[in-house]
Amino acid sequence: MTDLLVRSARIVPLDAAPAPDARPLDLLIVDGTLEEVGEQIEARDGIPELDAGGRWAMPGLWDHHVHMTQWGLSTSRLDTAPAASVAEVQDLVRERLTRPLPPTGVITGWGHRCATWPLQPTVAALDDVTTQVPVVLISGDGHHGWLNTPALQLLDAPPTEGVIAEGPWFATYDRLSRLPGAQEEGEAGVAEAIRAAHRRGIVGITDLEFGRPWAQWRERKEEGMPQVRARVGVYPEGLDEVLAAGARSGDVVSGTRGLVTLGPFKVISDGSLNTRTAWCCQPYADAHLLEHPHGAPNLSGEELREAMATAHGAGLYMAIHAIGDAATRQALEAFEATGAHGGIEHAQLVDTEDLRRWARLPVRASVQPAHLLDDRTVTERCWPDRTGRTFALRSLLDHGIELALGSDAPVSPLDPWLAMAAAVHRGPVGEDSWHPEQELTVREALAASVDGQRLVAGGRGDLVLVDGEPYSPAGTGSAERAAHLLRTHVAATVIDGRVVHSDGL
Repeated sequence: MTDLLVRSARIVPLDAAPAPDARPLDLLIVDGTLEEVGEQIEARDGIPELDAGGRWAMPGLWDHHVHMTQWGLSTSRLDTAPAASVAEVQDLVRERLTRPLPPTGVITGWGHRCATWPLQPTVAALDDVTTQVPVVLISGDGHHGWLNTPALQLLDAPPTEGVIAEGPWFATYDRLSRLPGAQEEGEAGVAEAIRAAHRRGIVGITDLEFGRPWAQWRERKEEGMPQVRARVGVYPEGLDEVLAAGARSGDVVSGTRGLVTLGPFKVISDGSLNTRTAWCCQPYADAHLLEHPHGAPNLSGEELREAMATAHGAGLYMAIHAIGDAATRQALEAFEATGAHGGIEHAQLVDTEDLRRWARLPVRASVQPAHLLDDRTVTERCWPDRTGRTFALRSLLDHGIELALGSDAPVSPLDPWLAMAAAVHRGPVGEDSWHPEQELTVREALAASVDGQRLVAGGRGDLVLVDGEPYSPAGTGSAERAAHLLRTHVAATVIDGRVVHSDGL
């Protein structure tokens, strides 16, 4: 922890209408805690000072849903997101084969979204490109892998003619991450990802990476990884280890200087929209093409309740992945039955009848607004009768349900300004807002991005300084407000009293 005195900062109001002429104030951080906020705080020997020069200060930003190793790797993976067909992906792979292979010897791609393609991915289509080099292409939602024959053999994957989805895919991905050279490649990417996060004002993440992220983060801190707060998730596969250690959510991971804590128990209760495995109350519009017309749950209601009850009894809070409205309903029933608390991750499609039940529970909605930028087309194709209750941020908030925004990086970029802009204007700023009745205000989006913190005495010693007020002038439309957020320049980021990023100060 480091002490710091920030001079002459104007505080961004998060709990009331924006004040047009906020007074410049000083903020004193001592031992990692914001000790005092006021005018002309007396200097103290040995405490460095940072002159904000009248810039706007707000609590440090959080991304409440990240897969950090995968996000770090995304910078070195083949980008298949622009592809609109199997043939376009084939061309991308052919071009990648002209360059040196990564340390793993496997060409790994990320980003394709094939739900609306005229032809679906097949093993044979990738084998037409190469039967010598293993190729693993991960969908943009992370819920399926498209492999060629050499990759299927290398990773001992289940035989298939198409893609590998959900549970079998996650197991295959785990083997991919254990190949020689994979860890070194991933850690280099994580370090750069953290530095980029600092430039966007991020001070903390909830890391829901697979495996043993508590051990990963301990090693990262020991090896001098850039500083960031992290809450690390526990999947069912790691629950016994955590229970045996007697660890509880909120416990500090040893060797991390207090910056890494044990986070939620994560259960993936259904699939995703683009893979069309999200579990819904009504069938998909193209149900005749699907093995499971409604999608499907990954666990029965009883299995989910038992897992949550065990984790809750051991002192863990929940992070239950639910994309479809049937999965969200099942999660709410399990929260109600077990008395567990925590959050539902994604809540992409919600039945309006379930909102009243949700409002009675200690369960927040951890939502990734930027997903709607990618999912609008497939939503209108697969769920055309229910688009008004997808990413229903306004409905959630109006029912008194706490919102926490994130990215699900690498599914969307680790960029809180993009997430907030998508919540404020539901679409690219140059296009109309998609279901504007579900928009948030800028203040609401900001408040859902700071982990409940405020710049008041007793708060964490984390803050961000921005050059201009995040609120755009009164009377501007949602597109202008979103564009204003996206133009925000972060002048400084402070974590635990330490300046980790400075640009222009």
